[in-house]
Amino acid sequence: MAFAVGRFGTVAVGDAGRGSYVQGERVGDQTAAKALEGLVEGGGERTAAAEAGWKVSEPLEAGVVEPESAIGALFSPGMDWDDEHHCSGSVVHSAGGDLVVTAAHCVYARGFRTNLAFVPGYAEGKAPFGVWVPTRIDVDPRWVESADPDYDVAFIRVRRPGHVGQRLEDVTGGHPVRFGQQLPAPARLVGYPNDAEQPLGCANTAVAAGSTQLRLDCADVPNGTSGGPVLTAAGTLIGVIGGRDGGGDEVTSYSSYFGGGVRELYERAVRD
Repeated sequence: MAFAVGRFGTVAVGDAGRGSYVQGERVGDQTAAKALEGLVEGGGERTAAAEAGWKVSEPLEAGVVEPESAIGALFSPGMDWDDEHHCSGSVVHSAGGDLVVTAAHCVYARGFRTNLAFVPGYAEGKAPFGVWVPTRIDVDPRWVESADPDYDVAFIRVRRPGHVGQRLEDVTGGHPVRFGQQLPAPARLVGYPNDAEQPLGCANTAVAAGSTQLRLDCADVPNGTSGGPVLTAAGTLIGVIGGRDGGGDEVTSYSSYFGGGVRELYERAVRD
């Protein structure tokens, strides 16, 4: 495996033409050990938001919400110019029970990030469901080629070092994914600001922003929330914070629309 120096520090070249990177155990074990130096592990109970009580946020701005076991923070321990946790992600249902979804810009910039760890249910320095590291990362080749915001989605297959055979989805639960969601639709977003130790959330109606982007208007969704899920009122995954303008601005969040291209990427991630 070839390595290079990129925006994230040391990155793996991977298979750029295919948009995939297979990570060896040694690199992942080192990342997990480094992440755990600053975390308290264990003690979590599976949780989820009360979807039946969905309503539009008032005011329309992000606020602190309770952690959920299937949503977490992405850490990058080591020297890479990022904050301790720099993005967000969530567990998406798959046959293998080992799949996390996030934004492509969280994992690939002139190479695949090698020091990546997912901490589901993270809050206040605690890793209640452990630390999980990639075995494989998949992005669309069109993201690799030009950082096309219409393909700002990544799927990460993960394992938990020291817990052979344990499946992430069995521990945390996961969100079913829907492709081709009809819009507008009631939705909410969740993510971890890179300067905070609790997740933020906001609910509003998700609408189409052209044919390739989803838009959800909620103010004060800051850096670090990229990659966090956009969920319907029933808890189905229909997007991740990212896409246009790197995920949005002071009042609007975007996601690449989960259409045929994202479906193909998901199917590759669970098949290969």
